[in-house]
Amino acid sequence: MKQEHVLRRLKVKRIVAGVSLAYSVFWTLGIPTLAAAEQSSDHAAQNRTATPIKHVIVIIGENRTFDHVFGAYRPPRGQTISNLLSRGIIKADGSPGPNFSLAAQYQATLTGPAKYTLSPTAKTSYRLLPAPLTGSAHTAASDTNPPPLASLALATMAESGALLPADLPLLTTGATGLPMRSVDTRITNAASLPNGPFALTPGLSYDDYAASPVHRFYQAWQQSDCNAAYATRTNPSGCLMDLFPWVEVSVGAGSNGNAQPAGFNDLSTGEGSASMGFYNVNNGDAPYLTQLASTYSISDNYHQGVQGGTGANHVMIGAADALYYTDGQGHPATPPANQIENPDPQPGTNNYYTQDGYSGGSYSDCSDTAQPGVSAVVSYLNSLPNHPKPNCAPGAYYLLNNYNPGYNGNGTVNTSAFTIPPSPVPTIGDSLIAKGIAWKYYGEGWNSFVANSPQSVYCNICNPFLYETSIMSVPNLVSGHLKDTTDLYADIARGDLPAVSFVKPGGLLDGHPASSKIDLFEGFVKKLVQSVQGDPALWASTAIMITFDEGGGYYDSGYIQPVDFFGDGARVPLIVVSPYSEGGRVDHTYYDHASIVKFIEHNWDLEPISNRSRDNLPNPRQLPDNPYVPVNSPAIWDLFPMFVFHSSDSGRIGSNPFGPMN
Repeated sequence: MKQEHVLRRLKVKRIVAGVSLAYSVFWTLGIPTLAAAEQSSDHAAQNRTATPIKHVIVIIGENRTFDHVFGAYRPPRGQTISNLLSRGIIKADGSPGPNFSLAAQYQATLTGPAKYTLSPTAKTSYRLLPAPLTGSAHTAASDTNPPPLASLALATMAESGALLPADLPLLTTGATGLPMRSVDTRITNAASLPNGPFALTPGLSYDDYAASPVHRFYQAWQQSDCNAAYATRTNPSGCLMDLFPWVEVSVGAGSNGNAQPAGFNDLSTGEGSASMGFYNVNNGDAPYLTQLASTYSISDNYHQGVQGGTGANHVMIGAADALYYTDGQGHPATPPANQIENPDPQPGTNNYYTQDGYSGGSYSDCSDTAQPGVSAVVSYLNSLPNHPKPNCAPGAYYLLNNYNPGYNGNGTVNTSAFTIPPSPVPTIGDSLIAKGIAWKYYGEGWNSFVANSPQSVYCNICNPFLYETSIMSVPNLVSGHLKDTTDLYADIARGDLPAVSFVKPGGLLDGHPASSKIDLFEGFVKKLVQSVQGDPALWASTAIMITFDEGGGYYDSGYIQPVDFFGDGARVPLIVVSPYSEGGRVDHTYYDHASIVKFIEHNWDLEPISNRSRDNLPNPRQLPDNPYVPVNSPAIWDLFPMFVFHSSDSGRIGSNPFGPMN
């Protein structure tokens, strides 16, 4: 099992057995104030909103880009969309379209004593893609080494609280029947795929487990192939998105500081061109998400906030910012040498990074362009006409990938290896507490995680508040705000849902490739949506935001806006389910994960989290004939355009704390 899955606490194989110093000063002084504010939380504060929405529920799945899920989606009549199908890259049946070459992929050559580069100059087009491989997806069902599980009885025992009964059998199906890291012969013509996106189905069933592409920070920047020299009016960032398979086969998930293995080839990383696969909703894939998209609102311009993986993107959802390595007392410090990123190729290799991986490299001091990898990103930002600021505090080593949070579930400091020390960076949780507005983070498996059970499916790196001193060092804040999904359904049943709910499925149901499936994530979402809709009063005042933490390394054809050193990254799906988002609308407004924070702040009249967090960015101005590109970049909106509100809905609609709506 990949080390990433260990960090995500996906230990299901044993299931049968049972920036600146000111930050630290401010939040150290602020903890008692937050605790006092918590005691004064009341429904009056919760109900003082700019809209009729009194409850926001954010459901976060794992690792799927917009095109990977909705690349073939055809919206309701009168709506337009930007995806593989609309751009002519594919046809409705998933086969190559007339503009297939727009998504052509390249392999590059880095020779001599090379440095990491975002945009290699020596590139040649693939004739055929490298064969997609099975990665770490399991060969057969097993009750001792899932997924999938071999028995419905154990599936029922494990997930009856999170799935409807009809969806429990999905936990027992979808094994590959193939060796790990081998050519995925379930995919039609796997060994001779044309150079571009390929349909996973019907060769590989929608219910099958499949490989997980690389989704790490420097790899994602490199896959995007961003160069100001390639800029156009419709793509002013100059990101070509054309190095996905090459990065997969040349470095994959990283070296962990080890030398490149002997005999290294396109099969060695276990991925091949898995990044180019997509599902086809026209063939019945992702039926529930498609139903929600065609009934409510979907964005085709919502982005992961950070290039790379799960941990940093969940932090961005909670903090609208990145975390940095500390001395444990909130002061910036230097991490161990083997945890500092060095994406420069090892001598004699073609792009095999020197120090990168889940146990070797995850921090960069991006204020110092002499640091490996940093110059390539900062130079690119500086080359753009609007010169986006890197937003890197001096001397701070920022976490770019997945490391364990600084706290255990019981509030003790986590001292295990590859753990970011306790963080002083504030989150939206602090803002809500200070205003007396109720919120909870419901993570499936929380109770077993707190008990330190090896059976827990809890994703510890996914909880942005588990990193943070101002919350985790105050026991009543931990007990009041960090909950299990069993508590979520109990709160719904007794009519006591907080104003803001973050909801995270466990490792079996989160949709992560290889370790989960989209249909299992759909099942998790379905139960929650139906539970909310089953209470008419709750449904009338609720917005359910369904998204994914990051694209998982899958290809996407959408525009990327360079916001700062950390991203943005590829588009990911966002569907908003609410009585105020009905109609099957497709929204082209530019968003990223900080847009969720901005929505909460706008609706409950909160200030930005800090003076450097992304919620300070303006709402974008986008031209009608070029609706995907903000002309005042960097800029992100607050999700209000996903809804249709009327003046009679609330007297405060339109009072935007970030300035006039554009």
